Amino acid sequence: MAMIKTFVLGILLGMCLPLLAGYLFILLGGMPVTTTDAPLPFERYLAKKALKAAMRKEIGKRAPMPPDDTNLLAGAKVYREQCAVCHGLPNQPLGAIAKGMFPPPPSLFSPDEGVTDDPEGKIYWKVKFGIRLTGMPGFHESLSETELWQVSLLVLKANQLSEPVRQSLHPALTDAEGTLGK
Repeated sequence: MAMIKTFVLGILLGMCLPLLAGYLFILLGGMPVTTTDAPLPFERYLAKKALKAAMRKEIGKRAPMPPDDTNLLAGAKVYREQCAVCHGLPNQPLGAIAKGMFPPPPSLFSPDEGVTDDPEGKIYWKVKFGIRLTGMPGFHESLSETELWQVSLLVLKANQLSEPVRQSLHPALTDAEGTLGK
């Protein structure tokens, strides 16, 4: 009987010690919390696995509209107003906000970092719901369903945009109201 009690006590202690060590690690400031800290071991791996599982059912979703210039121009307007501050504009360096983020936001018009090879449902999911602990907000409460799809199609087609759509993304151009880069 004493051997069983010792065994059970050992199991309980074996379960509690790692929890206590983790709590102390956080409490004593060992947890990386700044944007310049390196991620914990397995942090990226676990975050990517969780993200893939969460968006699995949306990946095959198709846009309810064509990626024509009308929708891409509307998507460009949304992108300039909501996305460019973090993800940048074509042929422009990322701004100060993007440089201070961790993980750094991808430059969506860069051939190396863009999402043009992602399924449109995956892009739409990221725009709609955001990605926790990355700085990527979800726009489901601030953009209409149509706007969510238009901006998703814009970044999907980022390397195939017509000249009018590309020009609408240029920061020095003005729109019909005469406001800069709006």
